[in-house]
Amino acid sequence: MKRFLSEVKQGVVPQTLWTYQEVGHTQEAKQELVRICDFEDSASVFITPKPVRLVRRILDVATDKDSLVLDSFAGTGTTGHALLAMNKADGGDRRFILVEMEEGIAKGVTAQRLTRVIEGHKDEQGLGGGFRYCRLGQPIFDEVGNIRGGVSFADLAAHVYFAETGEPMPKRSNGKSALLGLHNGRAVYLLFNGILGDRSPDGGNILTNAVLGMLAPHDGPRIIFGEGCRLGAARLKREKIVFKQIPYGIKVF
Repeated sequence: MKRFLSEVKQGVVPQTLWTYQEVGHTQEAKQELVRICDFEDSASVFITPKPVRLVRRILDVATDKDSLVLDSFAGTGTTGHALLAMNKADGGDRRFILVEMEEGIAKGVTAQRLTRVIEGHKDEQGLGGGFRYCRLGQPIFDEVGNIRGGVSFADLAAHVYFAETGEPMPKRSNGKSALLGLHNGRAVYLLFNGILGDRSPDGGNILTNAVLGMLAPHDGPRIIFGEGCRLGAARLKREKIVFKQIPYGIKVF
């Protein structure tokens, strides 16, 4: 692709070959890591970490100031470190999602590194910013889209609320109320796993007149997820209820 110099954001067209003088090398990356994190012995240090300068160059080419970056093999957290450094340098609002499947690495290296570069360490000033550490739970759905056995109310509730609203639940469910939260004037409810204390077919997982009377009240529109509904279309419309059957009415990402 030909590109005019006037069209380039930072004045230099990205080149195919990047030398170690420009973007660093493995030894530099290991020194960065040892300077930031605590390791029990030298053998536990990553063999081939990536230098921050290299990842910054990649992000320089590929991102805007408000980009969301996914690194599904986070390792030592170089991507998060580089992104935080870029935000500090140019006032950007880039965000990242880092995924690390080895819990020991995720806690002992990735999260430790990010915490220290954000807050500052030794003689180096903190970069600012922040992150949330999350643990991956068990899959909610099986291979054919049904809810897996053993899924808790709280876990399904978190998924249902996010799938419906695009936002996380205001607070984690305590398993004592079918009301998950309010979003843009709509109340979201989940009838699952005997939340109302009755596991029978005609009980708490099915929307009936009795169950409707037990739900936390809301004057506006209501979205109710459940295994079945005994109320007619006219009644649902009058009560401003949209009913979505489990599991078919739940979005599967």
